[in-house]
Amino acid sequence: MKIFSSNKAQKTKVEIYSKPDCHLCEEAKIVLQQAQRKFDFQLLEINILEAPEVYDEYKEKIPVVFIDGRKAFKYRIDYESLIKKLKGTSKFDFR
Repeated sequence: MKIFSSNKAQKTKVEIYSKPDCHLCEEAKIVLQQAQRKFDFQLLEINILEAPEVYDEYKEKIPVVFIDGRKAFKYRIDYESLIKKLKGTSKFDFR
């Protein structure tokens, strides 16, 4: 699991379930990192190959993105839709 933000206190938590050599996962991570330049949120990457408890559930459904524990995206992430969902949380900080 990779953490892309060091300060975890009261931030919106965004999790992406992915695996290596996944083109859609790489595209999704780029969109998330672009959004992170505008919104200060904690970004967690969960490699499903290293997490057997979620592998069976997500092996054919990646990338999957959760925002504060709620499924927000599957397969593709649209930047504008991501921004709208982040604005819907009350914990983000503008950069």
